[in-house]
Amino acid sequence: MKTETSPAPTRPPLKVLLAAPRGFCAGVDRAIQIVEQAIVKYGKPVYVRHEIVHNKHVVGRLEELGAIFVDELDDCPDDRPVVFSAHGVPKSVPASAKARNMIYLDATCPLVSKVHNEAKRHFEADKEIVLIGHKGHPEVIGTMGQLNAGAITLIETEQDAKNYQAQNPDNIALVTQTTLSVDDTANIVAILTERFPHISMPYKEDICYATTNRQAAVKAIAKTCDLLMVIGGHNSSNSLRLVEVGKKAGAQEAVLIASAENINWQMIEGVKVLGLSAGASAPEYLTDGVIKALQARYDLSVEHVEVIKEDIVFRLPKMLRDTPL
Repeated sequence: MKTETSPAPTRPPLKVLLAAPRGFCAGVDRAIQIVEQAIVKYGKPVYVRHEIVHNKHVVGRLEELGAIFVDELDDCPDDRPVVFSAHGVPKSVPASAKARNMIYLDATCPLVSKVHNEAKRHFEADKEIVLIGHKGHPEVIGTMGQLNAGAITLIETEQDAKNYQAQNPDNIALVTQTTLSVDDTANIVAILTERFPHISMPYKEDICYATTNRQAAVKAIAKTCDLLMVIGGHNSSNSLRLVEVGKKAGAQEAVLIASAENINWQMIEGVKVLGLSAGASAPEYLTDGVIKALQARYDLSVEHVEVIKEDIVFRLPKMLRDTPL
C-alpha cells in the first residue's frame, strides 16, 4: 500500500529592505581596536571606563578577551592600563589618570574630540556656548566637562531653544552632540538662528557622518516598510534616533531590538515588507543573525538599499600603531 506524504508547509513570503550604511562606524571600530590591541600589548586585564560603546554584545566579547569595565577611574588600580570610551570624558578624567601615573588610552571618537575642540575655542573667544544634546548622555557629560561648570548651556528641545536667555545675543556659539536626529536638530537650530542671527555655527556639521548616513538610509526605506527593525542597544543614542527617524519618515511601525533573540514574532505576522538597519555600535553579525532567523520562518527575499558608501578610517593612538593583533 502506498503511503501518501503531506506536502511540506509553505512559508509565507517576506521581503526585507536592508539599509546601508548600517552598523559599525569608524569611531566605534577604532574604539574596539584600541581595547583589543591594549590587551595584546599590556596583557590582561585592561580596564575600560564606562562601556566602550553602547552595545552589550561588544562589551561581552571584550570582557572575554580580558577587559574589565568600570564606572569610574577610582575603580581602576594604578598599575593597569585604562581606556576611555568612544563617547569622550570630562577633562578631569585624564588629568586624574596622569596624576596617578597610569597608562591610559583615549578611545574618544575623533568627531567627538572635534566638538570638544570647538567648545574650547569658543570659550577662549569669550562666547556663550549652547550645546544641543541629551542630558545625562556620556558624550554630553564629556563635552560639558571640557570647560568650567556653567560655561555651556544644554539645549534639549525646541522649547529650550525658545526659552534660552542669552547674556549677549550677538556673542553665542553652537555645538551639538554627534548622535542626534538630523531633522530634530535642524528644527532646534532654526529656532536659535532666528532668535540669534549672529550665532556662531560649527565649521562643519557636528552630527557625525555615520549618524547622518544611517538616518538617510532609514528614510530611504521607511515609507515602503510595514515594520522597521533597528538592531542596537537600548542605551544607544544613535540607534534610538534611527527608530524615531523611521517612524517620522513613514514606517507603519518601528522597533529597536538587541539581537535575533529579541524578535517579537507576533509583530511580524502579516508584514509583507520589513525594513532592517543597525545602529553604529551594532556588529554586523547581529544583522546576519536576524536575517538567518527570518529565513528559518519565511520565504525571504533581501533587497539591499544603499544611499552612500563609507570609506572613512580613523588612526589608532600612536602608542598602539605598532601593536600586532
